[in-house]
Amino acid sequence: MQPLPFPIRTECPPGACVCDRDALLQSPDAVLEARILQLTQAEEKKLLQRLENITSLSDLRRLQERMEQQLGLQLTIAPSPNEVRTLRGITILVHEQRGLCRKTRQAIPAAIKKGMDQRPEITYELLNERGLFSGL
Repeated sequence: MQPLPFPIRTECPPGACVCDRDALLQSPDAVLEARILQLTQAEEKKLLQRLENITSLSDLRRLQERMEQQLGLQLTIAPSPNEVRTLRGITILVHEQRGLCRKTRQAIPAAIKKGMDQRPEITYELLNERGLFSGL
């Protein structure tokens, strides 16, 4: 295994995570696949802080796009197919990925919902993406 050209996340305690970090590092395409390991704990805190402080839906979509480009992290953010009465009706899914810590997969949607809770207009913009309010 050759060293990666960037600092990587420290491994979780044994049994605490199912990220499959070691297998990812042993992969022949480790440099390309291991982009997610660039999300060190310090960088994760910055990302979560940024997600909590989103200002608009376009800001959220821009962050979503940058996470996919830089880390290979895929998110799905959409209204639930059922009725949406609260933020619980918004589906925020962090797609499974080797090397992505379980706690991070839980923290990202929580940070986004916190940001949306602070700025309800983001939720309305998200609902209107599919034309919910266009007839009003």
